[in-house]
Amino acid sequence: MYHPTSRVLTVLELLQAQPFITGPKLAARLEMDVRTVRRYITHLQDVGIPIEGTLGRRGGYRLRPGFKLPPLLFTEDEATAILLGLLGTSWLDIAQSTVAVEGALAKLFRVLPLQARARLNAMTEHVIFSSPPDERHPDISLLIALCEAIGQEQRIAVQYRSSGDEVTRRRVEPYGLVGWTGHWYLVGYCCLREACRVFRLDRIQQLEVLEEQFERPATFDCRDFVAARYGRPTGDWTIEVEFAAPLYTVQQKIPAGFGQLSATAEGTLFQTHSEDLPGQARYLVSLGLPFVIRRPMELRQALLGLAEMMAQTAAAG
Repeated sequence: MYHPTSRVLTVLELLQAQPFITGPKLAARLEMDVRTVRRYITHLQDVGIPIEGTLGRRGGYRLRPGFKLPPLLFTEDEATAILLGLLGTSWLDIAQSTVAVEGALAKLFRVLPLQARARLNAMTEHVIFSSPPDERHPDISLLIALCEAIGQEQRIAVQYRSSGDEVTRRRVEPYGLVGWTGHWYLVGYCCLREACRVFRLDRIQQLEVLEEQFERPATFDCRDFVAARYGRPTGDWTIEVEFAAPLYTVQQKIPAGFGQLSATAEGTLFQTHSEDLPGQARYLVSLGLPFVIRRPMELRQALLGLAEMMAQTAAAG
């Protein structure tokens, strides 16, 4: 059963979460009648919240478009999700301002209850995100500009440096952005090559959004296109490794394109394929997470060989 004050706050929360909601739906969510909903809406309007209402069979309520709300209220689960997102910005390979991230984290901590603050503070101390060198990071402004062009279906002109260091000027119809095996990719139709192409964001040197419109194919799947181009993990060896860590922790370490992750009673199961067992052993050790090799037994031998080599290196001299 809701307390009257919490009901008013819940009305505001529902209006923030949805562009439009009917009176009967609000009443059902709050376990009250439609007349009481109207009274609570009036209370919010009286304190300056610009709620607009429409009458009739399909009538309902919405917040005035463009209205900036006061600080929001978060549950502990919501605050945890936001915190993980902020902590993971470096791992996303995007050059996001550290000042902006630290400022957002500080504001989040200020509004949390003491118990929740202590739990999330422990998370910031013990969850570590590794990231590649800064020069590989596409700038956040590039990501935003591309998203706007994709949303508006506007062609772009880019100066692009290929893997062979060839620089070309391209006009592209951008379809979407995909994160894959440690890189960000733009997928779209290249007017120069007259075919769909994939462009790594860190190789885009200049970007200009053009006034030319295009129509994106409705059934085009950017993720499948990237997967078909770069391939899903394949190899002679089937790898199964169980990490003694929760699923969300392992997901922060292993990109989705590297294999399949699933939660288990003891931690997280990682399944993939590989042609290079010594390389796979080095990769698993580099993650810094405790694990048990389920299969193949040959991977255990590769790991023992790596341990012996490391011991010899440490003892040298």
